[in-house]
Amino acid sequence: MKSTLCRITLGLWIVTIAVAGWFFVQGWTTPGTDGRMQVVLAPAERDLILGEMRMLLKAVHGVVTGLAGQDQEADRTQMEQAARSVGMAMAADVNPALMAKLPLPFKQMGMSIHRDMDALADAIVQKETSQQILQRLSSMTARCTACHDMYRFGVDK
Repeated sequence: MKSTLCRITLGLWIVTIAVAGWFFVQGWTTPGTDGRMQVVLAPAERDLILGEMRMLLKAVHGVVTGLAGQDQEADRTQMEQAARSVGMAMAADVNPALMAKLPLPFKQMGMSIHRDMDALADAIVQKETSQQILQRLSSMTARCTACHDMYRFGVDK
């Protein structure tokens, strides 16, 4: 009797881990009507993610605006602050329940953008050339457009 109970418990534990792992990788997604994967979120979660994306876009704008300047120290300071504002510190307090709803490739791309924004800020401080900074931005925005081509957000009803 005791060994049967242990086997059942172990089986349930394995099933639970497998389901949790599947949700970690897959997230809460459904096929979208436009060929993209739809990530299903609560309205507040959707607003949070879209707000973060807007902040990333504003940071890219801040860097590009700084590059258009006269390469003064103030321009570099503005660029560094813009990039740093959306680095890993921005992603530190993400709700684990929200993260569980996001598919793994989305999480990977998002975290890589935050890491690369910190690296961009460091590169600006180290006085990389405008061309090098633009190459870094190009690499990041390529991931942004790839993600937007793959995913859309739906609202949990």
